[in-house]
Amino acid sequence: MSGLFTAWLESVDPGSTLELDPVLENAVDIARRALLDVVPAEVVGEHLGVSCEARCSATHTFACLDPAYPGWAWTAVIARAPEDGAPVTVCETALLPGEEALTAPQWVPWQDRIQPGDLGTRDVLPKKDFDDNLEGGFEQVEVVAGDNVDQIPNYELGLGRVRVLSPTGLSRAAARWERSESGSEGDYARHASAHCSTCGYLLPIAGSLRMQFGVCTNEWSPFDGRVVSLDSGCGAHSETDVRKRREETPPAVIDDKVERFDMVDTTESEDTGGSHDTTEHNQSED
Repeated sequence: MSGLFTAWLESVDPGSTLELDPVLENAVDIARRALLDVVPAEVVGEHLGVSCEARCSATHTFACLDPAYPGWAWTAVIARAPEDGAPVTVCETALLPGEEALTAPQWVPWQDRIQPGDLGTRDVLPKKDFDDNLEGGFEQVEVVAGDNVDQIPNYELGLGRVRVLSPTGLSRAAARWERSESGSEGDYARHASAHCSTCGYLLPIAGSLRMQFGVCTNEWSPFDGRVVSLDSGCGAHSETDVRKRREETPPAVIDDKVERFDMVDTTESEDTGGSHDTTEHNQSED
């Protein structure tokens, strides 16, 4: 049978239209029994249809009634040899997702899936032998005038680092820092009244990026110990102060409560008392 099947496959025209074998098309019960051998009957629903991928095989599809797999369907692939009276055999059964099925996202390799900030205290990243952010130390042999420490001096060849930052890596780092929260377009920078370039807590850095970035040393700043853009800022600037409230004189309090008092004329009593004191004084002198 295998020889006949192989000969038939070789004689098939790849460009011809496939016609579904009527025997395979009508073998719905055989496909259903194949599914019931591996799953409970209550999760296999109605017959949804049959498709043909080759002249000798057919795929029957059944609804999946399992509440854990909405939108999925049971499939049973059956086949038979291309000769009259050949029996129908079951190739495989499977549960396949439909268009509305909930499926897992496309698998991404670990080295492509990890993002900056994902590294834990005990994690170790694999070494990249070909990293365009780095270049061999022996390749950087030109020393630019000044204190451009981005370039490795000639005397470090063979004694310094194996690889150093390449111009590409330097440019990417600057772009990444500029896009961060401590960049010139961050929320803190938009609300700050002064830039980091005028702050006393700014620690300058060396190299070609010193005209664009520095390190914050203010413990009260959200960027303490981090690289900040010179055009960034925050509310902990060394030369800014909170806006003082205007001190207004409180309104006068007027006591308009009306109370009745008995008015007593003290003039007569004072005069009488004075005269009496004078008389007593004169008598004492006599």
